[in-house]
Amino acid sequence: MLKWLDAKEEQAFGTQLAKFYIERVPFESPFSTKQFATKTQEVLKKVDLQVFNFKTGRSMNVYKKAKLGNAFKWVLRDAGYDTEYVDGLTEWLMHRL
Repeated sequence: MLKWLDAKEEQAFGTQLAKFYIERVPFESPFSTKQFATKTQEVLKKVDLQVFNFKTGRSMNVYKKAKLGNAFKWVLRDAGYDTEYVDGLTEWLMHRL
């Protein structure tokens, strides 16, 4: 039962993903709208690969997925990203899990 609630690895991974995203697509991006969209797509492909590798061979229940998504969301929000934008990214991530 306790293992079911142990989501430390998932929380750490959610934080790591958000930091990875922030490093590559900064809040105040110097890119034009088209460049920003292209850069975002490239970064999301890399994030998707990281998510695939993380979840391979791992059993994640609803609680662990929620902790991962919540960690991801709040690191991005604390970094200053727009709430709607963060919600969209978090939803995208949750679909990948």
